[in-house]
Amino acid sequence: MNCTMEKSKIQMLYDACNDVFSQKELPTFQQIQWLKSILNIFEAADVGIDEFSLDGSPSSSPKITNGLISGQGVSEITYIHIYECDNFSMGIFCFPAGRTLPLHDHPGMTVLSKLLYGSVYVKAYDWVRGENNSPRTNGLAGTVINGVFNAPCEPSVLFPRSGGNIHSFTALTPCAILDVLSPPYSDDFERPSTYFFDFPIPSLPGYALLEERELKLPYDLVVNGAPYVGPPLDVGQDLC
Repeated sequence: MNCTMEKSKIQMLYDACNDVFSQKELPTFQQIQWLKSILNIFEAADVGIDEFSLDGSPSSSPKITNGLISGQGVSEITYIHIYECDNFSMGIFCFPAGRTLPLHDHPGMTVLSKLLYGSVYVKAYDWVRGENNSPRTNGLAGTVINGVFNAPCEPSVLFPRSGGNIHSFTALTPCAILDVLSPPYSDDFERPSTYFFDFPIPSLPGYALLEERELKLPYDLVVNGAPYVGPPLDVGQDLC
């Protein structure tokens, strides 16, 4: 390993996440700000995506041209898996214009997100909690985010009980979001992804009733997979 070689941005992010999320304690404010500062320098090309290239009509199988995935060439929501371990995962959601990732939660998770390109409408809630702080699947929630984000913009962060843990994305233009989840979803460790309907309360602005969907995955949700073609990750022992 050549320790003088400049690290790729994705390697920098992996190394930082490995440092922060492998500890037993919850991340500190300073550590979250450190991760956000790294995410903030990312562009689509840093993770193997050409945000401008179309190369023909959009397709369910993204085209790879000159070693980059065509960001404009996806016809369905497409997930690019980068890395996952017990402590954290990294991946990218690519959206065609008009597609929605429905309202869903992140049980017990810290999530950092960076909009790489495009425009997205985000709606996010947190549960209104009483004395019982057990996990919820139905009930009253308060609006945390209800607006449009345009790249470039600051990374966002949500926490288990704050920051908009239950959110949805609607692509207003083709867009992509780089996500870091800690810890990742896991049915085995009681961290499933739950999808919700929301019913705003006209007499109580800023609040809605959330109701768990009966189906684990909404019938109309299509998420395809695509290979990660960005800079390789060195996940072995650091010899520097």
